[in-house]
Amino acid sequence: MVALNKLTSLEVKNAKPGKYNDGGGLWLVKRKDGGGQWVYRYEIHGRRREMGLGSISGVSIKQARIDVEKWRQVKRIGEDPIKERDRLRRESAREQPTLEAVFESAFEARKAQLKSDGKAGRWDTPLRLHVLPKLGKVPIEEIDQLDIKNALAPIWHAKAATAKKALNRIGIIFKHAAAMGLDVDMQANIKARALLGAQRHVSKNIPSLPWQEMPAFYASLGKLTNCHFALRLSILTACRSQEIRFCHVDEIKGDIWTIPATRMKDGKEHRVALCKEALAVIDEAIALNGEGFLFPNAHSGVISDATMSRMMERRGMEARPHGFRATFRTWCAEATDTPYEVSEAAIAHVTGSVVERTYRRTDFLEKRRILMEKWSNHVLGQTGNVIKMRVTDR
Repeated sequence: MVALNKLTSLEVKNAKPGKYNDGGGLWLVKRKDGGGQWVYRYEIHGRRREMGLGSISGVSIKQARIDVEKWRQVKRIGEDPIKERDRLRRESAREQPTLEAVFESAFEARKAQLKSDGKAGRWDTPLRLHVLPKLGKVPIEEIDQLDIKNALAPIWHAKAATAKKALNRIGIIFKHAAAMGLDVDMQANIKARALLGAQRHVSKNIPSLPWQEMPAFYASLGKLTNCHFALRLSILTACRSQEIRFCHVDEIKGDIWTIPATRMKDGKEHRVALCKEALAVIDEAIALNGEGFLFPNAHSGVISDATMSRMMERRGMEARPHGFRATFRTWCAEATDTPYEVSEAAIAHVTGSVVERTYRRTDFLEKRRILMEKWSNHVLGQTGNVIKMRVTDR
């Protein structure tokens, strides 16, 4: 007869590093740091197997003996305990989908409407970094507003924008869960927001360059580098950084650059009217880099947004590339009589109600051609509205 229960609780506590047999396949594996683990050793179908039963800090010797007896019963009927445990876990996961499982399903369903399948805007990042590590393994039907509140509390003020995005995406996941037929609290994220309270974080606009100083800054971009070319084109087109950095030669036909919907913030294709100076910049970039991306990275892909920002930072400037859009828009308002709809269309902003947009089937391309040529003249210092500024690379 096999001897069982060889160890005592005191022996488990005081055991030195090593392996100790309690009998019936139950072993204690003690580590040098004082911790240890319960292991069930058995042989089945000619294979030796080891099954972890938990740490000694969380599983008492009494509980370990109860657990190992349960798995010995499984082995007696010819089943592999490890495979049987895995099977039971899979069944449990199907019966009680975790937040992580529903998140993956929801993310997959939304990819088609996200930029670059969600990679460009990193739609999933706030959840993967701040929510899933804490709640990912919890059945979604068990999650309430307190769980969400506790997960987001550490970043609610410190990383306000990220926390808001995470809370919004949790709401989307819960809606997806409800569509799956799961019993979830559809108000959980709203209740969590009430528990979290108002955020202390004050959002700041991205610093922009005064439009009067733009000619001097543009004139300082004389170096033949991808960064300088990208900044020039960014200024001349008033496009966003990602739209500029991923610009491909194939997207340009004549004096029209068509940015695909996948790279636009609103998910709609956008035509950019290229002025003469913008076309000259593009020709210079092609001469430097050849066909393909206009502004490739030295190793692979394209230049980063940080590369463009750092160049301005090194000059001691507060303004950043994205602020060029505000510079252009302010110039439109203060130095021209451009209609509101035309200047907004130039920076790919949506205006008017749904009904208005339904009947206004134009993107004002011809009027934008004239506007962008006027903007180019100002940028090149040909209008007289110039303030000199000293700008040097460090």
